[in-house]
Amino acid sequence: MSNATTTAVPDDTGWQSRSGPRPMSLRLRLSFVLTALAAALVLAGAAMWVRDARIAIAEEVTAANRVAAQWLGAAARGAAEGDPAWSEERLIAHLTAVGRIRAHHLEARDPVGRVVYRSPPSAYKAGHDAPAWFADWLGPDMPALQLPAGRLTLSLQPDASRALVDLWDDLSAAAGRALLALAGLFAGCWLALDRALRPLGSVMAALDHAGQGRFDTRLPETGPAELARLAQAFNGMAGQLDHAVSENVRLTQQQAVARTVTERLEADRRAIARELHDELGQSITAVAALAGAIVQRCTDNPAVSKSAEVIRDVASRMHDDVRALLTRLRPPTAGSNEETLADAVGSYLAAWQSRHPDIELSSELFAGPYPLPDDITLTALRVVQESCTNIVRHAQARRVRVRLLREETGLVVEVSDDGRGIEPATGQAGFGLTGMRERVAAVDGQLDIASPHGGGTRIRARLPLPPVAAATDATTRLAPEPALS
Repeated sequence: MSNATTTAVPDDTGWQSRSGPRPMSLRLRLSFVLTALAAALVLAGAAMWVRDARIAIAEEVTAANRVAAQWLGAAARGAAEGDPAWSEERLIAHLTAVGRIRAHHLEARDPVGRVVYRSPPSAYKAGHDAPAWFADWLGPDMPALQLPAGRLTLSLQPDASRALVDLWDDLSAAAGRALLALAGLFAGCWLALDRALRPLGSVMAALDHAGQGRFDTRLPETGPAELARLAQAFNGMAGQLDHAVSENVRLTQQQAVARTVTERLEADRRAIARELHDELGQSITAVAALAGAIVQRCTDNPAVSKSAEVIRDVASRMHDDVRALLTRLRPPTAGSNEETLADAVGSYLAAWQSRHPDIELSSELFAGPYPLPDDITLTALRVVQESCTNIVRHAQARRVRVRLLREETGLVVEVSDDGRGIEPATGQAGFGLTGMRERVAAVDGQLDIASPHGGGTRIRARLPLPPVAAATDATTRLAPEPALS
């Protein structure tokens, strides 16, 4: 676990987007939504009110027009029948009384169409009218009533303008009050949501810190139940991430140490190989040459000649042993045109078989025709060498199979035998198995050691290849594993 000091995030709302235009905040959107819902309810209520007002206006105008029509009807019939009680002067006086009603417009015309009487405009809210579109929308559509009254013709036209003015004024006042109420509702929602959502500022700040890699950030687990659970979940996630980062750092350090140790071991191996080749190899060659010269010069002394021949044979065997050691110590170089990984493994297995002829060896070496990275090449060769060494030392096997197969994304190195098996937990292989694991882990590979049901041991290493190396031989597949017999 990391030993960094835990950072508590303050409860504020100072978080902002780091790039691009700042989006609409949650409280603003919620305030707009709530205000829009209230506005929709107000509009629905206003629509119902206007509908009822329209019906009321139509009923009012209809009733007034009906009463006026009854008055005018009686007068018109009397004037048409020549009743002296309804002379033209009296009829005009009667029209003057009826014309004061604001719900209609009254005219009287003589036979030539000249206006004899026209009702005056209503004094109610004189000079103030509703907009034309409003009057056309809500005004009742009622035709004019024509009544013959002797020499005159009476025209009664319904007029709802005064009622529409009242409706327009009431509607305008209600709209103003509704707008003020909606503005107050918006401000109230804004303030309430600002207070309710204020703890989310600390959550956003904590997420921002976590996005920057500061996984020691923690949230206070207080406040409403939902926010407390959210803080608990975030703190748990941050703790797991902090642990994972610390573990990753530890593993990276271990791999770096293992890689450094491996590089130093390889440097030591190369130095030892140079010393064996330059010093010991030349000395053995010189000893063999001196022994041969003694054999040629001491033909008359059989005892000396025989001893010299023994020295020459021993030197020859030492020379072969040194070559075998050089094969183990000097890995093939990636990209070399002289020797591939399959060639190096094949050469090592041939030398190993010559030293252990009592063990039956079979191999499948398909590493591809293309060169491999140096670390993959070296790791694969060392896995084969260490596995074969462990077989000789511990397995007591009669059959050994080595498989070197190239896949799409990696290289598989497998060594299996029919010996007595190996238990990794007992440390039977000692430092060899540990070094093998470290080598494979250093290249991000996987090492699997198992004992099949039929007995023996199977060591399988999967070594990943970089994309360029893997693409060169993408069609190779791991062949089915034959059973040891």
